[in-house]
Order: sequence, then structure tokens, then C-alpha cells
Amino acid sequence: MANKDNYCVIMGGGIGSRFWPFSRKTLPKQFLDFFGTGRTLLQQTFDRFNKIIPTENIFIVTNAIYANLIKEQLPNISEKQILLEPARRNTAPCVAWASYHIRALNPKANIVVAPSDHLILKEEEFLNAIEKGLDFVAQSEILLTLGIKPNRPETGYGYIQIADSAGDNFYKVKTFTEKPELELAKVFIESGEFYWNSGLFMWNVSTIIQACETLLPELTVKLAPGKDVYGTDREMEFINENFPACPNVSVDFGIMEKADNVYVSLGDFGWSDLGTWSSLYDLSEKDTNGNVTLKCHSLIYNSQNNIVALPKDKLVVIEGLENFLVAESENVLLICPKDKEHAIRKYVNDAQMQLGENFI
Repeated sequence: MANKDNYCVIMGGGIGSRFWPFSRKTLPKQFLDFFGTGRTLLQQTFDRFNKIIPTENIFIVTNAIYANLIKEQLPNISEKQILLEPARRNTAPCVAWASYHIRALNPKANIVVAPSDHLILKEEEFLNAIEKGLDFVAQSEILLTLGIKPNRPETGYGYIQIADSAGDNFYKVKTFTEKPELELAKVFIESGEFYWNSGLFMWNVSTIIQACETLLPELTVKLAPGKDVYGTDREMEFINENFPACPNVSVDFGIMEKADNVYVSLGDFGWSDLGTWSSLYDLSEKDTNGNVTLKCHSLIYNSQNNIVALPKDKLVVIEGLENFLVAESENVLLICPKDKEHAIRKYVNDAQMQLGENFI
């Protein structure tokens, strides 16, 4: 039986601009089914945690414009489980609001906070680690993150350096490093002391609120409950008034990198932060020349290591391309070298500035 004191907060408000043009402002990547499973990334995340967390204890924090998408894709949850942000303010305000809200419901709550767009291939191992982690934070005033054993010198992820063991696969965190250059990433891998930062956190509700109030007072002065607004009819009025004035800061930078009670649980889990076209390419089935075709039909000649993603009723014919991304969605066709995908955010910004919101 699932522990009634365990809660899950799924962060589902991002735009996913690195997956443009598939991921659009009106339909970001968490609401898409990339692998043809019949379940979107958000639905898969919900399904995964629902195996160990009671349905009524799972909350989705998202931007207000996605309210109908959440209701459509997760019909089993109530409207009270959808926390609608009136403005985009990064992950620390998201976590603080969800924590105050959950504390009003259960002051003993242990919480796992997860992005809505991660892929987990070894689900049983992952869920075992989450349950162990929630037990750990229930007994100690610590902030716990999940570290992933790296298999390559990836420059798109943050890294966690481990220090002393706290037993049973828990370690004190020594340092955080955000997205290092390739040579430094190679050093990290060789040292054996560094793990990828999954962006997935566990803590007791009192521990995280204390950390927020100590390390981010400029945030909590906006969101502190005052006269017990959380869990009442006044909550959304209070949030609509105060949330837009919160600082735009991540929970990693604002709390985890500054706190002295941060620990990490280590694992593998077949984890992927499905954040880029390259990560999707790595996870997808390839032909004998390393080409990936998603959704559409393709005829590919004398071409290697490309990823092609068009609507399912389209045929793409390619000859003589190597290491390219070819992606079309609605009114946008993107063709660029795979190793230039870091420029996609620039393409998005340029399209928005020069052509308007219709292409974003």
C-alpha cells in the first residue's frame, strides 16, 4: 500500500524550446508522444509515480495556459491537484508554492519533485530508489537529489561531485557544476567522483520550506502563507497577486548549491533528460546507416546519422546528408546540422522577433 505521507510534484510548465519546432508554446514537449507509445511524456511520468504515490497525492505545477491540456491528459486527477502558475518564474517559486500548499494538507509530507519530460527505462530500479529516498528524507532534515552514473562526457547536463558516504548508497554532496566544457566533462568522468544531476529532488516538506525561507527570503516573502491562505478559497487569489513578483531562480541555484544539508542517491535507471534532439536520436531505433525516422515515411540514400521527424502523413526523401536534423511541424521546417542544435533557441528567438508568435 502506498504511503499516505508521500507526495509527488510534477513540474510541467516548460516550453521545451530546444525541441522546436515539434515543441511549441501552445503544445510543449511534455504533452507530446515522441515514441508512439500512446502516452505523452507527462502521462508516462504520472503513470510511473502513481505506482508508489497515491493518486490524490500527485500534484502538477504548470503554467495557467496549459490547464486544459493537463485536464485532458490526466483525467483521473482533480482540479485541486493542478497548481496553475500565473507567470513563468523558474523552478524555485514552483517548488516553494507546491511545498506551502502540501504542508497545509499534510505537515508530515515527504515530497519527490520531478520534471515531466524524463525517460526512465529501468523503472523498477528507479521506483525502488525513490521509495528509499523518501524514507531517508522522512527521518533526516536533508535535501536529497538523484545522481545518475554517467556513460559519456556530456556537456548538456549538470554534474554532482560526491563526498562522504552516508550509507546505503547515499552520499554527501561536495560540489555542483553546471554544464561543463568537454575537456572538464572528460576529467569528471575519469575521476569517478561525478554524477549527472537528474534535476529530481526529495525532501520532507518542513525541510524544504526551512531551506527556502533561509536561502531565498526574497522569494518566501512573496509566498509565505500569512494567515493560512494555503488550502483555502483564497489561495489562487493570493498566488495570482504574489507569484508574478517572485524572483526568476532555479531550485538548483537558489537552494541546492547553497545549502549544507544536501545529499545524493546514486543510480543508473536508463535515465535520460529528454531535452534535445540529440538525446532523442540517441534513444531511437536507427537504420544500418545510423539514420532515425520518427512518425513520417522516409526514403534515405547515401546518408548517415541523421534524425528526420515530420508529420506522420508526410514522405521525406533525402540524399547526401550526414549528421543533420530535419524536423517539420505545422508551419515550420527546420534543417540544421545535429551538432548545431544548441542554436535552436536562437532560431526560436529570431523567428519570434522577426516573424511573430505564429511560428513559436
